[in-house]
Amino acid sequence: MLQIQENVSLKNFNTFGVEANAKYFVEINRREELAELFLDPQWLQTKTLVLGGGSNLLLLNDFDGLVIRINIRGIEHRISHNDVFIEAGAGEVWNDLVNFCVVRGYAGLENLSLIPGSVGAAPIQNIGAYGVELQDVFRSCCTFELATGTFKTFTKEDCHFGYRESIFKSDLKGQYIIVSVKLQLSLIPHFNLKYGAIEQELANRNVTTPTLKDISQVVSHIRVSKLPDPSTIGNAGSFFKNPVISNEEFTLVQSKFPEIVHYPAGDGLVKLAAGWLIEQCGWKGKVYGHTGTWKNQALVLVNHGGATGQEVYAFSSEIIDSVYAKFGVSLQREVNIIS
Repeated sequence: MLQIQENVSLKNFNTFGVEANAKYFVEINRREELAELFLDPQWLQTKTLVLGGGSNLLLLNDFDGLVIRINIRGIEHRISHNDVFIEAGAGEVWNDLVNFCVVRGYAGLENLSLIPGSVGAAPIQNIGAYGVELQDVFRSCCTFELATGTFKTFTKEDCHFGYRESIFKSDLKGQYIIVSVKLQLSLIPHFNLKYGAIEQELANRNVTTPTLKDISQVVSHIRVSKLPDPSTIGNAGSFFKNPVISNEEFTLVQSKFPEIVHYPAGDGLVKLAAGWLIEQCGWKGKVYGHTGTWKNQALVLVNHGGATGQEVYAFSSEIIDSVYAKFGVSLQREVNIIS
């Protein structure tokens, strides 16, 4: 029998550590429990918020509705020739899935090591790091449709993936709950080492023929050196997306700021480093009331203790305005803002 709790604190269910209460709260451990939950028409008429690891959101207020925490576990895998097919429950910790694959020699997720959050959140955000995105290995996901109470499969094409985007963040936002994710990995690794400091860190370790484990460890090391641990200081990882602009726009910006950090993004587009832009505006390590930017990475906003969602949001708005005033580039928030 499902246990619907009332007036539950969400402080321990969001990595920002922001205090907010849910009017109703339920934890889902099996996909069948979603169908059971929505047999009650009350919940079809109630505002809902789906939580996994709570690592990519900012709560601005108490949530006057039903918070559904997805805790569906399990990892299954099968091998066909050199292909490895993985299906993981949406409640699995993302990095646990990465480690599961790395230790078995299943290639494709190593650059995505130590990204916080759950497996179910990965397709919503099309998570990515160091030149790799989820869409590169994604096959499909099983979802629960709230309106019909039925399960539906979305293929890679159905998901309309973009840079930190998917159909679940846009056209179908709030209409489906992801219950499991299928990926296609390989027994033959094709390493992507060009992005960030991976090659340099491998050289520092005198690694000339890297393994999956080497790549995973190096990526994890780089992330730890730049990003704060949510268990010690509240944060949601990268707060802003790296802006993607046209070649024409980039030429104009580069003429004024020749040293601007950038990467080719294909199709006549250029990706800028949001952290660099923010740092150039003097925000790195800045404390702003109870919030601020992380001392080692200006892209990360932190909760120094007692910060409200409204306070963090206001601070992020000041950063956005500052970057636009200096560079003429608009930053977009990567985290999901829950009002």
